[in-house]
Amino acid sequence: MKKEITFEKALARLAEINGKLESDEISLDESVELFKEGLELSKFCQKKLDDAKLEIEKIDI
Repeated sequence: MKKEITFEKALARLAEINGKLESDEISLDESVELFKEGLELSKFCQKKLDDAKLEIEKIDI
């Protein structure tokens, strides 16, 4: 990702993308671009969750 984004903002953007993809109001090209962005955001969020889980497991020793 080009700029630093918070987990919460990434999740909100994913919800926004999901809503747009479910609508019939966007072109195929825009759908593809939104899907790519969504995949990137999804990977970012998963990494943040995995990192948080590791931190919690360290504390819980």
